[in-house]
Amino acid sequence: MNKLDHLKEFKEILDDYKLPVEAVNFLNKTKFVILVGPSSSGRNSIINQLLKFGDYHYVVSDTTRKPRKNNGILELNGREYWFRKETDMLADLKASKFLEAAIIHNQQVSGISLRELELASNQKKIAIDEIEVVGADNIHKVAPKAIFLFVVPPSFEEWMVRMNIRGELPQDETIRRLDSAVSEIAMALKRDYYYFIVNDTFVKTAQKVDYLAKSQKAFKESDSDARIIARQLLKDTKKYLKQFIK
Repeated sequence: MNKLDHLKEFKEILDDYKLPVEAVNFLNKTKFVILVGPSSSGRNSIINQLLKFGDYHYVVSDTTRKPRKNNGILELNGREYWFRKETDMLADLKASKFLEAAIIHNQQVSGISLRELELASNQKKIAIDEIEVVGADNIHKVAPKAIFLFVVPPSFEEWMVRMNIRGELPQDETIRRLDSAVSEIAMALKRDYYYFIVNDTFVKTAQKVDYLAKSQKAFKESDSDARIIARQLLKDTKKYLKQFIK
């Protein structure tokens, strides 16, 4: 099990974490696409397709937790995460070298290092990452010019198929994911900085994301149809979860 030996210190610095002015100015000059969405919305598949275009740099987050196995494959340093020592990550936070960071379940600290965005900028590529709604809120505070896309599946039925594509999930895990999704979708619908996008197929959606990332006029388009689907998804999810409420 992961544990934090410096939990108190991390809490103290993150409670009042601020980026220096130079870092904020740098962020506002760097193109950064952020994909947000519920579990199994397909964010990683979209990113993998975009990376084939050659114009994108996937932002690999830092974390204090240990590598683990996903589907029998051990995570690699620099691929899934940069696995850092607590003391090193704490030192970087004190030096304001992170865009954002968060304590997760009081067991680990994960965040986006400015180092990754500098790498994207130096390569003249578009930085891209997938994060959670709370992290997106934190990033928007310091980098409002970033492109925030909220990805939703085309329907509740298709979403359930995708969620169980690698084998049927235990009921309690499905409930946990859907419960989190209710909060995530509801929160995103209240934010005007999101552009909602429906992930019909990841190839088609990747092309849409690429267009949104590169076109200056793209965000003048309406995402109203996608928001309607998101509201219906929220309604259907709540209805499904009601049967498990005692």
